[in-house]
Amino acid sequence: MIPFSYYMLGSAFLFCIGLAIALTKRSAIVALMGVELMLNAANVNLVAFSHRDPSFGEGTAFSIFVIVIAAAEVCVALALIIRLFQHFRSVDLHKVNTLKEE
Repeated sequence: MIPFSYYMLGSAFLFCIGLAIALTKRSAIVALMGVELMLNAANVNLVAFSHRDPSFGEGTAFSIFVIVIAAAEVCVALALIIRLFQHFRSVDLHKVNTLKEE
């Protein structure tokens, strides 16, 4: 049986990696991957707490809800990234700093 603290440490490690990726990378696609990694860390937390305390049985249901929301978020974000690439010819977040042309 894996101790509960290992789940928490692993989840914190995944979240920190995702946060570092989301804040430091220039590519919009890689930043989106960092956000997805943070959401997966939250899912690990929810399932671990649900497994530890059976009265918190909603943890798995919340985890599935987060997965569905993340899938919808990816669809919208990729559509935005495609439009940004069509307009600016780049997915570099530092080059995309204006919302309109002057």
